[in-house]
Amino acid sequence: MSVVDFREILPRTFSHRFGEAPTAERRFVVTVTQPVPHQTIIDQIGIVHGSTHPEYAYLFCTEGTLSETDRHHVDATFRYEVPRFDGQDAQLEPNPLARRDVWSFSTGGAQIPVARYYEGDGNNTIKPLVNAANDLFEGVTSLEAEVRATISWNRAQFPAALAAAVTNSINSHPYLWGGVHTWFCQGISASAQSEVVNGLTVNYWSGTTELVYRASGHNLRLLHVGWHYLKTAGNYSPDSKTRAYVKTNDGEEVASSNPQPLKSDGTLKTSGEPDILVRRVFPEVNFATFFGTPPF
Repeated sequence: MSVVDFREILPRTFSHRFGEAPTAERRFVVTVTQPVPHQTIIDQIGIVHGSTHPEYAYLFCTEGTLSETDRHHVDATFRYEVPRFDGQDAQLEPNPLARRDVWSFSTGGAQIPVARYYEGDGNNTIKPLVNAANDLFEGVTSLEAEVRATISWNRAQFPAALAAAVTNSINSHPYLWGGVHTWFCQGISASAQSEVVNGLTVNYWSGTTELVYRASGHNLRLLHVGWHYLKTAGNYSPDSKTRAYVKTNDGEEVASSNPQPLKSDGTLKTSGEPDILVRRVFPEVNFATFFGTPPF
């Protein structure tokens, strides 16, 4: 039970459509004593995934098809393509677990709550979003540009511990082109896959990691206002906490229907615009350690 002979059928085919990558095919007729395993035929011909085309050095074998035409002959067709480029070189690794992670980027917009605005021309003057009486506008949202980074990867096992540790986290150190807390891990997903490498089945998890960049960051920005204030700076006892008030036209003090600006010590701010508080609500991790960086 063996391969007696094989020969290539000419002519070879080549196709290149404008704006698309070229492709080529080579066909062989294989003579066998009796039906043999297809891997044996492939080993005899010597063309495997990643083999270079003999005429076009930029084309590599990405597909092979074998079909028995009769008991003693097999038709072998090999397809050559320009392989996917991952930023460093072509992805020609047959073993899926040895392939590098592949990065892709996309942009979009996200609706976010707004607590500040740009005043006048340019982007240098940022003020709290309040009216002329320093009352806040509640429930205001706006759009902000986002850059989404998708990392495609293969792993022998699903990284459950990693997914639990980094999902809904932000970067603790500057990452790629963004400063601290500008990147957010949206989540990690994967599905089970199988490939055959040199006649052996390789089972693995093919997944993606989604990262989101916002120039303003992922921390909350809140107006420093409240319906209550502290009579004594920094004293959080119940006796010191009182309801914020306003005066009527008759000079009577009544409870304010809108939260009023506060100082950093908790006392009532009697003049000026409200301050803007920045609050981090997501855990921070070192993104470079967990996710690496693109090849360039």
